[in-house]
Amino acid sequence: MFALRTLFRGRQASLLGSTLARGFSESVGATSAAFDGAGIGLNESQQTFLEMCRTFAQKELLPNMQEWDQKEIFPVETLRSLAGMGFGAIYAREDVGGTGLTREDASIIFEALSEGCVATTAYLSIHNMVAWMIDSFGTEEQRKHYVPSLAAMERFGSYCLTEPNSGSDSASLRTKAVKKGDSYVLNGSKAFISGAGVSDVYLVMARTGDQGPKGISCFIIDKNAPGLSFGKKEAKLGWNCQPTRMVIMEDCVVPASNVLGGEGKGFGIAMKGLNGGRINIASCSLGGAQACLRLAVDHTTVRQQFGKPLASNQAVQFKLAEMASALNASRQAVRFAARQLDLGHSGSPALCAMAKLFATDTCFNVCNDALQLHGGYGYLKDYKVQQYVRDVRVHQILEGTSEVMKMIISRDMLGRLAGK
Repeated sequence: MFALRTLFRGRQASLLGSTLARGFSESVGATSAAFDGAGIGLNESQQTFLEMCRTFAQKELLPNMQEWDQKEIFPVETLRSLAGMGFGAIYAREDVGGTGLTREDASIIFEALSEGCVATTAYLSIHNMVAWMIDSFGTEEQRKHYVPSLAAMERFGSYCLTEPNSGSDSASLRTKAVKKGDSYVLNGSKAFISGAGVSDVYLVMARTGDQGPKGISCFIIDKNAPGLSFGKKEAKLGWNCQPTRMVIMEDCVVPASNVLGGEGKGFGIAMKGLNGGRINIASCSLGGAQACLRLAVDHTTVRQQFGKPLASNQAVQFKLAEMASALNASRQAVRFAARQLDLGHSGSPALCAMAKLFATDTCFNVCNDALQLHGGYGYLKDYKVQQYVRDVRVHQILEGTSEVMKMIISRDMLGRLAGK
């Protein structure tokens, strides 16, 4: 882990990593910018991340993704292997075990890993968001207590904002936190929480003040906290390798020292976490779409109908061209937003929303088109394309629905035009 972190920070290309990945890259047509533009414009170390993560995805994720999905296996040891590569706290600071990379670096990593398994990588991205939030807004004591174990994935993290009655309208959340002495007592529930019941650390948004965003605080809650429990494991369309449950607080006692960033600061912290989270989840959509484009090209060049390969038909050629164009445009939108987030651009929230809206909608269509090109085979669970379709579909919902992204974008435009 330390050797790899030195590699990342030193911006040195790894000959070994390149050699391991070269066969995979060449086998998927890396010489075609239309077919695979993921490596275009990357610096030397970013190219190494891409190759290293694609090698891991091919060897460790892709052969297991269908079994993990069908048997609902949460791949703990695989995630810890990724943490050993420095991917447990990618953009957290190094003094507490983070790798100290950029948001653009993280986007490249999540995209490449998602080619092997979207759902596993998506959980990794949420875990990284939790580690970053504690690193960025926590006290020194909180940072040193939580981030090192999150970076090593000795402990897993979950982000808890959504409630049964407050989804897109997150500022109306009802979970209540009342201060009693040196502790807070929380009552309420959170819905659709990735990793719930398995994760060890929960970032929970709860109301400590008046209605509205200024009355919300963020709490770091340990799994063994008194009064914390979990609902049944949800049966889902996709993302089956990561458990999803309700998080329930019934007189849950949390030390006052576990408030993150100060009382009343929780909503702002949650939104800043989501800006990066939207880039992360859009990056996972890119990886799923790249994998599906590859599957579609492979299938249509081998599958024959009417005495010739499907790919010899102009309609199929045009569809593949549209898919490749959409994927590459999405990638540029995501990486541009990631760079602006790294730079602290004031328009980053809107840029992240635009990237998520465009990439998650577009990449789902790429995956769905790939399934269509497979015909009836695409509907069989023996074929991986259907799992990518199921796994990327939720990206248009979580971290803010596509409709909420449109609200953020339009408010940014209209508010700035009105001088607000």
